[in-house]
Amino acid sequence: MNWDVIAENLPRYLEGAKLTLILTFASLGISFFLAIPLAFLRNSENAVLRYAVMAYTLVFRGTPLLVQLFLIYFGLAQFGMVRESVLWPWLSSPMVCVIAAFVLNTTAYSTEIFAGGLRHVPVGEIEAARAYGMSSLVQARRILIPAMLTRSLPLYGNEMIMMLHATSLASTVTLLEVTGVARNITLNYYIQFEPYVTAAAIYLTLTFVLVSAFQLVQKRWAGYLESRIG
Repeated sequence: MNWDVIAENLPRYLEGAKLTLILTFASLGISFFLAIPLAFLRNSENAVLRYAVMAYTLVFRGTPLLVQLFLIYFGLAQFGMVRESVLWPWLSSPMVCVIAAFVLNTTAYSTEIFAGGLRHVPVGEIEAARAYGMSSLVQARRILIPAMLTRSLPLYGNEMIMMLHATSLASTVTLLEVTGVARNITLNYYIQFEPYVTAAAIYLTLTFVLVSAFQLVQKRWAGYLESRIG
């Protein structure tokens, strides 16, 4: 065991953890605002819109995130029209490609989670809003979205944790998040066990903090649902 190497490289692990959190919350933040309107379209009475969103979620939930990341980072570079476009400075960036792949993937999962929560909003709440004279937009803002989100919290919490763990794939396209730092140390110092155990401990700590914070949020905003069930 050579833990001195780990001690020497702790600042690198801290930088990797910082990048891990940036990737996690940037992806989740963007996808959150995309998934809400997509959830409404997923439950739309318009068959074209409903099946279009369903096709999107099917593709991105039905294929591995690593494959999606490679298609965006390596695959798009194959096409000359992409390399010559104004988007190439962005698409040639590992950070942009990773966030794009993560956003597309987690938005698909979040859309289905939110759509399921929307389907479980009691009909009585919707009818009461209509009887009160609320417009569709006001109903969505005051009734549907809050009710949808509170009912989706347990599943969405799991998606957040999965997204945190999925950031380890960023190391495959040269980003030095926690797993990337561990891999770099194994290559430079020819040790395998200590770097990855340290990475696992960091992920475990981040997961514990995230789960604890999410439990507080769930108790604060969705506690009334638990009391109903009890």
